[in-house]
Amino acid sequence: MIFTRNPELGKVKTRLAKSLGNEKALEIYKFLLNRTKEVTQQVSSDKAVFYSVKIRDNDIWDATVFQKLQQEGDDLGKRMQNAFTAAFSMGYKKVAIIGSDLYDLESHHIEEAFHQLDSNDVVIGPAEDGGYYLLAAKQVYPDIFKNKDWGTSSVREATLNDLKKQSVFLLPILNDVDVIEDIQNHPAFTQFLNS
Repeated sequence: MIFTRNPELGKVKTRLAKSLGNEKALEIYKFLLNRTKEVTQQVSSDKAVFYSVKIRDNDIWDATVFQKLQQEGDDLGKRMQNAFTAAFSMGYKKVAIIGSDLYDLESHHIEEAFHQLDSNDVVIGPAEDGGYYLLAAKQVYPDIFKNKDWGTSSVREATLNDLKKQSVFLLPILNDVDVIEDIQNHPAFTQFLNS
């Protein structure tokens, strides 16, 4: 499951926009969306894109490859919990969710998450900022979606505290793109910083 924001001016990468402006932030987000599409197309699982605002028919997500669904819920936790619940109700036994703001995510990270669910209850891809870029499980753990300060550095630690009774596998730490410091020294983003 891929969580995306509809790519609209002034509505995406708002912390990045403070440094680079709304137009540049939107360009970078579209760049990240394309990267996410390329990476996930290589994963040997069913795929679904969950849109933040409105499902789009004619966009980068090919409907023959990606199911298109709407995020539902008041905050990120509720939206993720609803997505997991929906996937399990469709009969899936292993479900992973990722965001769409990771340039460094590779298809093998996602494949590894599914593989690790054979011997673990939950897999988390830790982000450098204290959150996580991937969450995979074989069932819904409602506590991990509640009482979190989403978008802050405490999210991963609080989530791991909720999972003390479960076996958790941690993937490599990756950097998601939220602020200008996340891209300043990354060669893939030079094109956006030098123009």
